[in-house]
Amino acid sequence: MRSDIIKRGPRRAPHRALLRATGQMRDASDFDKPFIAVCNSYVDIVPGHVHLQAFGRAVKEAIRDAGGVPFEFNTIGVDDGIVMGHAGMHYSLPSRELIADCVETMVAAHCFDGMICIPNCDKIVPGMLMGAARANVPTIFVSGGPMEAGVDQRGAKIDLISVFEGVGQHAAGAIDDARLTELERFACPTCGSCSGMFTANSMNCLCEAMGIALPYNGSLLATRPERLDLARRAARELMRMVQSEVRFLDIVTAEAIDNAIALDVAMGGSTNTVLHVLALAREAQVDYPLARINDVAARVPHLAKVSPAWDGNRQWHLQDVHQAGGVPAILAELHTRALLHADVPTVTGKTMGENLAGVTNANPECIRPIANPHAARGALCVLYGSLAEDGAVVKVGAVDEQALQFRGPARVFDSEEDALEAAAAGGIVAGDVVVVRYEGPRSGGMREMLALTSFIKGLPIGDAVALVTDGRFSGGTRGLCIGHVSPEAAEGGAIALVRAGDEIAIDCVARTLDVNVSAVEMAARRAAWVAPEPRFTRGWLARYVRFVTNASQGAVLDVDEGRPAAVAATVDA
Repeated sequence: MRSDIIKRGPRRAPHRALLRATGQMRDASDFDKPFIAVCNSYVDIVPGHVHLQAFGRAVKEAIRDAGGVPFEFNTIGVDDGIVMGHAGMHYSLPSRELIADCVETMVAAHCFDGMICIPNCDKIVPGMLMGAARANVPTIFVSGGPMEAGVDQRGAKIDLISVFEGVGQHAAGAIDDARLTELERFACPTCGSCSGMFTANSMNCLCEAMGIALPYNGSLLATRPERLDLARRAARELMRMVQSEVRFLDIVTAEAIDNAIALDVAMGGSTNTVLHVLALAREAQVDYPLARINDVAARVPHLAKVSPAWDGNRQWHLQDVHQAGGVPAILAELHTRALLHADVPTVTGKTMGENLAGVTNANPECIRPIANPHAARGALCVLYGSLAEDGAVVKVGAVDEQALQFRGPARVFDSEEDALEAAAAGGIVAGDVVVVRYEGPRSGGMREMLALTSFIKGLPIGDAVALVTDGRFSGGTRGLCIGHVSPEAAEGGAIALVRAGDEIAIDCVARTLDVNVSAVEMAARRAAWVAPEPRFTRGWLARYVRFVTNASQGAVLDVDEGRPAAVAATVDA
């Protein structure tokens, strides 16, 4: 066993003494068992994680029962909803790197034989995935589960996005204080990751499709007792993987990532998944270029419209998807048309195709049959053009059909705050393309802009405005919102050169994003462009912006590629 390094032989007597002092070694026979890391993300400030302390104890007992010795450690967690719309959001995406570093550190330093990861929200899932790829020991992911949808006093289902959009409606005078308070009180009724197809639930569902989580991991509600059964089964499967030496990277291959993207575009997942999948591929040393996402989306149809998307006048949530058959039902629909790599291994010990045998779709309204999709192409796509030479991402499945092609004058802002202030003051009008720049990774963490997008969506002009940014959006964003523009403004990308009034042309059908300015004029602007001073000069974020790559590379840290030339020269000097 890998853990023999710290527990076998006379020279390891001091190590065994310390292990005994932990209280985890119940008797001498425990030294003969696999040592299993339980990577938990319990924190009090994140509603998706407040129940994970108790859940972690259940996972540890399940490992004991399955024949292993559990050792729990915790990661940090940033709640994107709580840090939304203020400076705290600068820390959200960078926290992914810290989590990955911590997972790698704990597993590598202590020579664990296997690991169960318990993530749930925001950057915790991808951070653990990246760390697991570096550690490369047998690993299973068991999330904390999604939140139930809220119900208002009229019996209508609501969720966190209802509250964010309610702020814009309140500002426009469309709802009063009482209604906003009602939304606030009832939108988030339980623990768990927010109830729609936002980033957390998207990533937890993708873990299933990638084969590193058990079926129903992504859709089984946090409050259901069956979650404990899932944990017990995960412990048993992990012990089998340890004995068979099935490691994380034996499962996470290019084909497994294709399956994850196929599910993503079939369900209309968060655009953040693109960042995280690229980052995971980088850590797993899998060649997975951004353009491959379009290849998958071109052949995989859009089968489920889950909140924040609307299906006519109806909005589905994860609990509805689970009742319809969960992620396996969606994958089974794709499997009927050979749209999955069915022969890839999974943590069940079976192939993906074997896992899907006998799975049925119990609600063809919630999960469309493959013969009757919402759209023939998937719900996410990458746009390329003169404004995004290295790509930009849009959740096309949450864009109204009439807005798929859009042209308008640029309204340019150098921060989210400036754009939000203009929107609140009536400075954005129908037909505008709101360009928000210097919000990419190298500008200080690539903030999510749900406060801005939901505010605009809550205004009467919400359906007649486009938004383009080198920053990113919450999985709860809907409408014509294009993020991850690369190269970003901080590295002198075309978005840094756009001026007010320039025509921006968006074509989600042709997958293009252009600024209609001549090459001669753009060259003149580029020659005159001056890189801005770093926003952060000390602490973690100062280090982060020195080494982070742009969104087209997953916003990962890279000591060589991640430093802009000017910064590198300063550091080297």
